[in-house]
Amino acid sequence: MNKPTPSAPPSRGPTEHEVRAQIVDAATEYFSRYGYEKTTVSDLAKEIGFSKAYIYKFFDSKQAIGEVICANRLATIIETVNRAVSEAGSATDKFRRIFKVLTASGSQLFFQDRKLYDIAAVAAGTPWPSVKGYEQQIRQQVSDIVLLGRETGEFERKTPLDETVNAIFLVMKPYFNPLLLQHNLDSAEEATIQLTGLVLRSLAP
Repeated sequence: MNKPTPSAPPSRGPTEHEVRAQIVDAATEYFSRYGYEKTTVSDLAKEIGFSKAYIYKFFDSKQAIGEVICANRLATIIETVNRAVSEAGSATDKFRRIFKVLTASGSQLFFQDRKLYDIAAVAAGTPWPSVKGYEQQIRQQVSDIVLLGRETGEFERKTPLDETVNAIFLVMKPYFNPLLLQHNLDSAEEATIQLTGLVLRSLAP
């Protein structure tokens, strides 16, 4: 009889996934205290107790670490938006919610974790892949809402869909794009209400 192949002994050290998560957690904490732009990979290495070379084994740059942090934050906002939109019945209510929640989530991040907000602002200026993905998901949500409104008779159907979606996206962008929102915070809540009404009137059949 063939002898069973012995299983590999359990790993005693942390897995690569665990190390990556440890670096991201430490970087998140460090960036929240000192800011993204003022922090170097050497600073992070000292804080974590790793060598700089060891960190580069998992991330090829400071931006790569910031990209993960930014993606995590933006994913949380998208989850909040998706939940709020799914709870609304009509296309009109869904649009009111997506605009309101996007603005509120961005403003909350700005005021509660200002230095991490700065990462998102840097990311939006380039833009980083995480920001492109974030904006694509918002655009898709808007498209789905417009299509629903056309199906239910809430919205007009004459304007080409891509033109309608792009126009709405451009109206909303100053209130969800981190780089732009920081210049519109004082009037964001009131502006969101007024612009929502304007967009919905333009969509009326």
